[in-house]
Amino acid sequence: MTPVFAADQTMSADLVVIGAGASGTAAAWAAAEKGLKVVTLEKKAIPGGTGAFSEGIFAVESKLQKDWNYGLTKDQAFTMIMNYGHWRGNARMVRAFVDRSADTIDWMMKNGVKFEKLFSNYPNGLYTWHIYEGRGAGWINLFLDKYKKAGQTLLTETWGEKLIEENGRIVGVEATNKAGDRITIRGAKATVIATCGFFDNKEMREKYLRFPNADGLAQTGKTGDGIRMVWSVGAGKEGTEVQASYRPDPHGVGTTNHVSATAKQPHLWLTPKGERFCNEIIMLEWPFAGNVLERIGGTMYVVYDQKTLDHMVKEEGIDLGVGVMVPVGTKLANFSKEWDAAVKAGWAFKADTLDGLAKATGMNPEKLKKTVADYNGYCAVRHDAEFAKDPKYLREVKTGPFYAIKSVASTLGTLGGMYGDSYDLLMAGSTVGFAVNSARIAVDSAAEYIKTVK
Repeated sequence: MTPVFAADQTMSADLVVIGAGASGTAAAWAAAEKGLKVVTLEKKAIPGGTGAFSEGIFAVESKLQKDWNYGLTKDQAFTMIMNYGHWRGNARMVRAFVDRSADTIDWMMKNGVKFEKLFSNYPNGLYTWHIYEGRGAGWINLFLDKYKKAGQTLLTETWGEKLIEENGRIVGVEATNKAGDRITIRGAKATVIATCGFFDNKEMREKYLRFPNADGLAQTGKTGDGIRMVWSVGAGKEGTEVQASYRPDPHGVGTTNHVSATAKQPHLWLTPKGERFCNEIIMLEWPFAGNVLERIGGTMYVVYDQKTLDHMVKEEGIDLGVGVMVPVGTKLANFSKEWDAAVKAGWAFKADTLDGLAKATGMNPEKLKKTVADYNGYCAVRHDAEFAKDPKYLREVKTGPFYAIKSVASTLGTLGGMYGDSYDLLMAGSTVGFAVNSARIAVDSAAEYIKTVK
């Protein structure tokens, strides 16, 4: 008997969801809760996407915030978001996102998601980050389990290729799986596109992005399938140049690495020539840090001395946390254990003298020594006359040996491309927050539209 694969079928659905990351999973389960027949397509073998690595989600006026007497309002959050982006974003969409956010926390909790705490990703920041147990993978797997137990369809290693259009309406999706089989989903009354990132598409990246050479974090497979499908049926283009700059990082190094954590501090940041180029405290504002690093070509060195290393490893710990995984004040106990691997990988350097450090990194020795001398002068008088860094972060570079950590411009992926995309990185949890809230809003709209379709 010739085997018949599920992929070699024409399927039917009320709603098709393309992508099973944070947004697609939220959309799929929200639609299933409404009693719709759903087919979800996921390109990878394991769902979750970048959302699986997330730590928490944005919300304003949530029950958790009210329990903490945290008073940020929706009006305040909306205004801050819009001002932060100079009102380039879609104001109605931002408002809808903000207004829905607290209800989304309630919805997630009702569905079994447990939250650990509220958090901010920078000192004196906004406590909008609702940290969930098990990271993003925890709730994504929970929702997908509910979805499958409800008898809904999830096809992995299967990606949408074309929207089927008839009489001005989208009525289905043509898809292909890893084996090359064709899946046609027809009769769909609505489709939710939950995969629009294109950072893993070199051609699109170079065509649309201002800085296409950033180090993409967890961007494998984001080749613009969804965005090209909607463009092909007439969707407008907007914000194709926008990407989510991330804090500078050593290339391809995990978030919990303690050597890497020393580079995510406001120490002395230098160009490959050995010149200082910014107020290093902008590490707290990821887009700012991305902009200034991209401007010098995308590569820098974070330089500190043995006294500062002792501060991070043995004394007070790090000044700035690396998310919730390496929080503020963590003593970097694994630094020595992880150092040799960092050196072997070519992104960590150590020398007894500044001349030696210059030789190891390729920095100009005279420029490096002058930069360090000037910086030490600012530290001595507790005033940064060059870039106005907060004095509490001014630490001299005097006590050898000296260290340099090579870091590169990093990105969490593309943000725009389709008309209407709008969100910011001002408030912690915004990326996942937009993914989940926009999914719920899309499903609500789809459900109302489906009622009108005969």
